[in-house]
Order: sequence, then structure tokens, then C-alpha cells
Amino acid sequence: MAALDGMRVLDMTQYEAGTSCTQALAWLGADVVKVEQPGRGDPGRGVRGTEFDSPYFIAWNSNKRSIALDLQSERGRELLLEMAPHYDVFVENYGPGVMERLNLTYAAFQAVNPAIIYARLKGFGLSGPYAEFKCFDPIAQNAAGSFSTTGEADGPPTLPGAAVGDSGTGMQLAFAISAAYIQKLRTGEGQEIEISMQEAMTYYMRTYVAQTDDWGETIVPRSGNGFGRGPTDLYPCKPVEGSDGANDYVYIIVMTSRMWDTMCTAMERTDLIVDPRFADEAARVEHVEELRHEIRSWTLQHTKWEAMNILGKAGVPCSATHDTYDLFHNPHFDARGFIQHLEHPQWGDIRQLGWAPRLSRSQVPMRAAPLLGEHTAEVLADDLGVWGDDLAELQRAGVVGTR
Repeated sequence: MAALDGMRVLDMTQYEAGTSCTQALAWLGADVVKVEQPGRGDPGRGVRGTEFDSPYFIAWNSNKRSIALDLQSERGRELLLEMAPHYDVFVENYGPGVMERLNLTYAAFQAVNPAIIYARLKGFGLSGPYAEFKCFDPIAQNAAGSFSTTGEADGPPTLPGAAVGDSGTGMQLAFAISAAYIQKLRTGEGQEIEISMQEAMTYYMRTYVAQTDDWGETIVPRSGNGFGRGPTDLYPCKPVEGSDGANDYVYIIVMTSRMWDTMCTAMERTDLIVDPRFADEAARVEHVEELRHEIRSWTLQHTKWEAMNILGKAGVPCSATHDTYDLFHNPHFDARGFIQHLEHPQWGDIRQLGWAPRLSRSQVPMRAAPLLGEHTAEVLADDLGVWGDDLAELQRAGVVGTR
């Protein structure tokens, strides 16, 4: 039995922040029905202008079903609200004011399902001077301080590579929904959940903020890859055969004197342990450029994979710089079965990155993302008894779309 078996979710999300949340719930066993506009669907389907549903859309919408409803029509709105009593959760991340204009507010859902969990993901929340501002991942990251701590000290603020503004917010919302669902099972009561992408991003900034002891009065500077801690840094390596060298690096963290001794031994440079320039942490920070030169001379003799294996097996925290090709050709992922092979009706056999949490008593096979309106007929038949001539009439009127 899947962990969230029995939870039913109406998913009115788009792009990534909301879709990552509902996908996480689906991967844990919830029945997630994605509500999309006929003909267009989630704008993420058309990202990069591919002939088929985009890889971007497919990455964030596996294990869901799709129903196409025209919510700008009165009948389409009525159908959604008629469906609502069959669901535990409603999730949306549309722009400011959209749900209000559609009259699909928490009050409207409560009127037909008092126990509904109504979850809203917004860039800057539902209140405050920025509430009407639109938001995407880089906006949320910049507004939460992430840009300001990323990059070299003498360079400009920089966009971090991972889309944590979107998916990091989505994961926090999925956690909140799961908690609200447990509460609902205990009390029978639903509730409204609101999450701001800007506020969610500050969760990932706490380590940087905590580098000072004045509780937010000091601006934490950019420090590149080194964090100012002696040997800790990103080091160039001997290029892997066929590589252009762009990602031939290894990142090494040395937090203690014991780690320093272990690294020097693994590098077969025990002479560095007794070198007075590097005798203790203070000395290593003072002579950091000389120290990093010594380490760099060693890493340049090894590929990033060799360096990672030598140091990692010795107990030194490190990693080769994995590029996006490496993620899909990774022996560690292969050994753990992390890369999923799925059959998609448009793309055929595709590979997808897996789901990190592994529950020993809850296994949910990954399924490819749905085509637009692929499940309209079955969902309307199961939830509302709408099928046959009634369904055909709704199709002719453009209220619903089916595949």
C-alpha cells in the first residue's frame, strides 16, 4: 500500500513550483488529477517549442492524470466544483488574482466541500506590498538573498544553478499538505494553506545568515567556492578523455585537522602535515593560496573521477563536478536504480531522474506524464457519472477536452 493511498488531489498548477508539489504527492501514492485548459494546457507543455510535450513538462508531471476543463466557461467551473467533494486537496499556483477572477476561491470550494485542503503557492504571498508581483524561480531566489551569496567576491550577484525557488517551495508545500491531511484524518477538518516562494527560499539561506552573530545586521559576502576555510574549494582536474574541460573539477571540503591529515595522506603528501605553513587551521587560512596551489598540483594529475574515488574512499568529503550528461550515465545511480526508464506515448522510451525518498513499505512505480486531457473521460465518468452523450455534448460545447 502506498503511503498516501486514498488522498485525492485536484491539481491546478503550472510550470514548476506547483507541479513539483503535486508530483511529490503523486510519487507518494496520492491520486493527482491535473486540471488544464482545453487546447493549451499547462504552459510548461510548450516550453522550448518542441513538437510534443516538452521534456520540462514531462519532468514535473509524472504519475498524474490530466483532465481538460474550460474554467472560463460557467459549465466548466461548475464541473470543477461538482468534482471537489470527491477530493481531499486542491492546489493552485496561478498568478495573483486569477483564482479570484474565476471565483474559485477557498470559500467557493468550502461551500461544496467543507473539509477541503486548499493550498495556494504565490511568489510573494497573499498579503504585503509585493503581493501583486509576479514571480518565477530566479525572482524568488533573488528576493530571498540567494543571488547575493553566489559568485566570486569581486564579481556580480549570480543565479544559482538549481531551481530551488520553484521546486524547493513545492517540496515545502507538499510537506505542509501532508501534515494538513494527517490533521484532517484526525479532526475531519480542512484548511487553507498559503506559501510564499520568497519566504520559502529563505529556509535555504539560514546557513549563510548564521555565519554572523549579529542576527541580520551584517551583509554576508560572496566567497566563491571556498567559504574562506583553508583547503575547502573547487579544484581543476586532468580532463576526462573526450571532455572539453568545462566541468573537470573536484570539490573538496576539509572542516577539521583530522580531515586535513586524512587528505594529505590520501594524496601521498604527508609532508604537508608537518609543513609549518599549514600546521593548524589558522595557519592554513593565512597561507590559503599556497595551500590550494599544493592541492591543485595534485588534482591536475587526476581526472575528477579518480580524485573523487581516492579522496572519498579515504574519508575526505568530496565530489566530482557532475554535469547533466554525468547524471544520466552515473554508475552510482545505476547501481541504486535511480534512473527510471518510462514509455511515453509521444517520445517513446525516455529516461527520468528518480524520486529520492525511499520508503520500505510504500513503493509507487513511476509513470510518464499524461497527455493533455488524456483522462477527462474516465475522471468525469468515475466522479460525476458523466459519459456517453453527456460527455460528447460537453466536448462539442468546448467545455471539456479529451484524447
